[in-house]
Amino acid sequence: MSRPSKPFTAVVLAGDRGSEDPVAEAAGVSCKALTPVGGRPMVLRVLDTLEAAREIEGVVLCGPEKSAVDQEKGLRLRVDSGKVRWLESETTPSSSTYHAMQSLSESTPVLVTTADHALLTAEMVDYFCSGARKSDKDVVVGLALHELVTATYPETKRTAIQLADGSYCSCNLFGFLTPEARSAAHFWRKVESQRKKTLRVIAGFGWFNLLLYLLKRPSLEEGLGRISQRLGLRAGAVIMPFPEAAVDVDTVNDWKLVESIVANRTG
Repeated sequence: MSRPSKPFTAVVLAGDRGSEDPVAEAAGVSCKALTPVGGRPMVLRVLDTLEAAREIEGVVLCGPEKSAVDQEKGLRLRVDSGKVRWLESETTPSSSTYHAMQSLSESTPVLVTTADHALLTAEMVDYFCSGARKSDKDVVVGLALHELVTATYPETKRTAIQLADGSYCSCNLFGFLTPEARSAAHFWRKVESQRKKTLRVIAGFGWFNLLLYLLKRPSLEEGLGRISQRLGLRAGAVIMPFPEAAVDVDTVNDWKLVESIVANRTG
């Protein structure tokens, strides 16, 4: 395996998981991606960030629905100009990711993130992509220590997996660095609906590993080793030093928190 030298193409997942999203309803918008944060739709904040990041060259936007794209002038202009390539969202995030990656050259490293990652900055993106390049791995996930996130934002509730060397939160940053890495999307399809159910996700890696987890939680390195063995890929992690990297807008309370963080930044 050779590490990629090409810039990353970002895939932004912007489809709604259901017809009635509580965040969109609270914000009075047609879809979650258009929820305003600091007076700007979340999806545009993410696209602004990716445009400013040194490591990113192209952007593929999966969702929202075409009617929502046409409704938001700033989004429509990006798509019409070719700065952003829009694809219809598939039924699940993993299917959208797989479909988007199929449209890209196998030699192109891919960063996957979400439209509700309203606090994402170019510094975070470049930090993750640079770390992913240096990892010599096929697929890389961005993680933040749970204690860092809760110490900075004690009011937030983040899903975390507890390992022997600490508890970690996902940062909704995923790097697919090699052609082989793209097969990981198939496994993601299997577990994505169970992402809040830690034991079921671990069971996807084998009942023997589940037993080991129950008897003695693995370290992050051991866990990544098991994932690598299960997927037949080299899996790694980039530990993000930014607590905001783990704060996305899953709930209405998250939206309120993110609004307050952005207000404090600009105030």
